[in-house]
Amino acid sequence: MKMVSKLFLAVAILFFALNANAYAADDHKHASVGGPKGGRILENTQPQAEFFVEKDRSATVAFYDADLKPVPVSDQSVSVIAETAEKKSSLDFEKKGDVLVSKGVLAEEHALKLVVRFKQSADDKTRNFRFVYEDRICDVCKRAEYACICGH
Repeated sequence: MKMVSKLFLAVAILFFALNANAYAADDHKHASVGGPKGGRILENTQPQAEFFVEKDRSATVAFYDADLKPVPVSDQSVSVIAETAEKKSSLDFEKKGDVLVSKGVLAEEHALKLVVRFKQSADDKTRNFRFVYEDRICDVCKRAEYACICGH
């Protein structure tokens, strides 16, 4: 009988441990939210910043409140480092109306490694957001691949 009790206890502990891990994993999932313009939301920025590549390959960073309503840019600053197989280039941004707009355009490449360098204010430290810009549309969520929200 002792053996059955020990086996039952071991199975029960294993069951609860596995379930605890499953719940912990669910607690850390964050819903992917796409930007209103179809761009990529830069996580944990307040107000929320959306990085969007325009048709002419210039880039725009727009800002939104918690309900994804537009808010004007204030002290935020952005620059981008774009890397191809051959070289790195950088884009500076300037305030234009309520958004930040790149002063140049991204290289004519199918895929670029991007580092979006974001500062909330002049005194704040720079945060880097790294991702790959691909100039195609995701088959599942129908958004630009760099702003895909379906998690593949």
